[in-house]
Amino acid sequence: MLDAQRLTVFRSVIESGSMNRAARQLGYTPSAISQHVAALQRETGLRLLERSGRGVVPTPAGRALARDAARALDALTDLETRVADLRAGRSAGLFVAAFATAGTNWLPGMTVALTREFPEVRVRVQIEEQLTHADQRRPDLAIVVAPPGVGSPPGYDERELVTEPYLAVVPRGHRLAGRRSVRMAELADAEWIDNDRHAGPCRQMTIDACVAAGFHPRFVVETTDHVSAIAFVAAGLGITVVPTLGARGLPPEVCTVALTDPTPHRRVVVHARDAVAGTPVVARAIELLAEQAAG
Repeated sequence: MLDAQRLTVFRSVIESGSMNRAARQLGYTPSAISQHVAALQRETGLRLLERSGRGVVPTPAGRALARDAARALDALTDLETRVADLRAGRSAGLFVAAFATAGTNWLPGMTVALTREFPEVRVRVQIEEQLTHADQRRPDLAIVVAPPGVGSPPGYDERELVTEPYLAVVPRGHRLAGRRSVRMAELADAEWIDNDRHAGPCRQMTIDACVAAGFHPRFVVETTDHVSAIAFVAAGLGITVVPTLGARGLPPEVCTVALTDPTPHRRVVVHARDAVAGTPVVARAIELLAEQAAG
């Protein structure tokens, strides 16, 4: 088994680009750093570093090892945190990952309520703009947008939290402002503000609805999130289409209009890791999420 301390030293050398800088960061002597790296090279049978000016750079094998070592060391850190929790009597931990609008709207309330009922639980939350599946980080709960026809990943159970329609967000002075609803085809000539330029499932659902109405949206601004897109709408530069959850807390310069013919929808689900899905903490967390989604 590879020595974790040597891997830590090696990663520091790679990140700093110098054995001397790595020595200062870790509180070692340069000689000790050199010895650790030499021992790791003997242990792996690989040449991991080569000289470059006054510093060092990784060889191709060194880059590959550094990348994999980073993941292994991060996992070891998580394991050490779990052991510390167990020693301190914190018998339960919960790792929750969510996409941005679900995370900011639902997770604060869920976390407060859950830790009030289970004070020994240590909740860790990670929010990302794009999260469509429970990935290699293996969260206990992952709140995701479920693409049509795609089930839960291996090792996870799925529960639907909400199916929500999309809304058009338009400037207050727009010709469609004040309408109760608008057919998708009426947006064909509009200037659009993209709120998902990474082309995730939410954007695809919007594109599919536009194509079904006989057109492709003409994007004049491309952003990666609802807040940024709505700011451009508020400035009068176009319209955007967002799920209902993304239309909360709108600025006064904009308003929403319901979409018809067709009405795009998205399913928001929570994936629960099989190993913990039946525990009281996870079961209650899912109940609280469902309450937040229904509210």
